[in-house]
Amino acid sequence: MKLTLAEPKSLKDSITIISELVSEATIKITKNSVELVAMDPANVAMVIFKQLSSSFTEFKVDNEVEIGINLTTLKQFLRRAKPTDMLTLELEENKLKILLKGNTTRTFYLPLIDLEEKEQRIPDLNFPLTITMNGGVLSEAIEDADVVAESVAFEQEGERFVISAEGDLSKAKIEVKEGDDCKIVSDAKSKVKSKYSVEYLKKMITGSKLSDQAVINFADDYPLKMEFRSVDKLTLSFILAPRVEND
Repeated sequence: MKLTLAEPKSLKDSITIISELVSEATIKITKNSVELVAMDPANVAMVIFKQLSSSFTEFKVDNEVEIGINLTTLKQFLRRAKPTDMLTLELEENKLKILLKGNTTRTFYLPLIDLEEKEQRIPDLNFPLTITMNGGVLSEAIEDADVVAESVAFEQEGERFVISAEGDLSKAKIEVKEGDDCKIVSDAKSKVKSKYSVEYLKKMITGSKLSDQAVINFADDYPLKMEFRSVDKLTLSFILAPRVEND
């Protein structure tokens, strides 16, 4: 196995984002991609990552391989990569060899770990609506909600997408109308509303480093899916369980 990236930023940012939710995971390296599917320790959020071989300058994989990795340590190594460095990943004696070539050549070795986890299956979810919006606008709305409460309500009705939060005394409401920054495609017969954890949403929205657009799917008291896609390079998706609270 030998994988080389001329621009390490995409992998570096992806692992940084994922490691905020999951500290250890199995990475699958196929003949066409690098893939990861993992649940956070609390079983509240799932992360799904796929980086295509077309984004690498060299992608040599003789046989499909699965490796257990401490993502927190991998993140620390990848952070040492400069924007102009060539990043090469290889397997060597039960370790992941990370080679950074620039003005100097630096080599890191990350031991592989045994993870006794079941294969994570991506749930088959059906959503009545898809909202595609500017990641920066969504991030600001979630930060606004975070000032008020620990959970946030997502609501869609007609041409409006409303993000709201309610604390003991305070309230926040952010209304995004369909337009340049927001496109809504809905089959719902009436308004759709569900609540989610602000803490998790703040970690997920950092995916906007990878793409300007966030694609959101949700339904009434149903999981949320948030996806960031860089065409011909990678896809990073999250599935987040709803917060169902008793009134």
